[in-house]
Amino acid sequence: MIHSLRFRLLVAFTLAILVAITTTYFFVGRSTRGEIRQFQERNLQIHTARVERILCHYYYQQGDWTGIQPFVEQMEALRGQRIVLTDASGIVVADSQGDLLGEQYHPDSPGKTLSPPWAEGILGTVYISPGSPADFTSPQRLFKPISRFLLWGSLVAVAIALVITFFLSRRILAPVKALTLTARRLGQGDFSQRVQVQDKGELGELAQAFNSMASDLEQAEQLKRNMVADVAHELRTPLSNIRGYLEAARDGVIKSDADTIRSLDEEVILLSQLVDDLQELALAEAGELKLDIQAEDIAELINQAVAAVRAQAAAKGVSVSIDLPDKLPSVNIDCRRTSQVLRNLLDNAVAHTAKGDTIMVTAWQQANWVKVSVTDTGEGISAEELPNIFERFYRVDKSRTRATGGSGLGLTIAKRLVEAHGGTIEAQSELGKGSRFDFTLPVSE
Repeated sequence: MIHSLRFRLLVAFTLAILVAITTTYFFVGRSTRGEIRQFQERNLQIHTARVERILCHYYYQQGDWTGIQPFVEQMEALRGQRIVLTDASGIVVADSQGDLLGEQYHPDSPGKTLSPPWAEGILGTVYISPGSPADFTSPQRLFKPISRFLLWGSLVAVAIALVITFFLSRRILAPVKALTLTARRLGQGDFSQRVQVQDKGELGELAQAFNSMASDLEQAEQLKRNMVADVAHELRTPLSNIRGYLEAARDGVIKSDADTIRSLDEEVILLSQLVDDLQELALAEAGELKLDIQAEDIAELINQAVAAVRAQAAAKGVSVSIDLPDKLPSVNIDCRRTSQVLRNLLDNAVAHTAKGDTIMVTAWQQANWVKVSVTDTGEGISAEELPNIFERFYRVDKSRTRATGGSGLGLTIAKRLVEAHGGTIEAQSELGKGSRFDFTLPVSE
């Protein structure tokens, strides 16, 4: 419970409100006490001036302080403040509490001297105490209601915060719980799981990223299953042929002559080539493919690759031509791997062209890259199939056999080899009009 996000949100909101209320209480209390103190001082000044006027008026009418005691007692009853009046010599002539009459007064604080303009000299001095504890203007009496108000306000604020946090945390944590549940099911192997979150903020972006990851995992899992099935299928055919030849030779159905041995050798070569392709693809995808990078003449490599497939293309009635500029810069490549890319693309072009079609190989410099293009006028690829042609074991024509259609690894290996050189490869095609494959290689410094 204490480790849950809801509990942490609740504690965080509560602490934030308590800190805010405590800070407010401190500053409001300090400001209120200061205002009350200033009010008391102003009130005392006004009261002192009023008492001074009353006493001076009394002296003006009576001519002395005789009979002033009852008036002083009434003033204390009205204000709750002790008033002591002394004559010019400092003898107490009136005390609102009646304790100091006739005595010499020794005050703790200075009083207000009574010296009106119409009098000659000083009539006396009046001393007014700050006020009794029961005074309604006492800071404590005034601050207590404010304190109670702040306390009750704090309690109400905390209660409201708890309620808001409860509902808010449910709303916030609902997508998180959905993500957790979906991730758990995804971890158990159910890659069809997706999160349905309508939030358009950060949680919505997290849900979209999660769904994208789940789609990638589902696709990767499907590709893995397809690869296992395709590898098993591709290995089964030559192995079945080899086993059939051996069983037939053992049973005396066929003779173990040169033709049988040649047939077995062809099957073994095909099987070995498939294993080599798989190993090479695995190394390329793991980033462990070793490349012997050197400055090479790409025009010479293109001529060699085209020369190697001309006889095969001519047997099908397909012409292969080259269109290169007078001078191409050297490129930083692994000569053997780049030749393999060219051979794979040319073999693919020959396999998907028929009598009368043409294959054209061109190359040109593009900034710091040399771009090589292999174009054919063959059967082409549909728009639906085009995005998948670089996937392993993918064949556009599912009816093509291994003998006529290859293992389905040629384009995948070509893509990995080009990317290992830092380049890119792409395909453009239109069904019935042919295809074009372009790849780039870095120019040598």
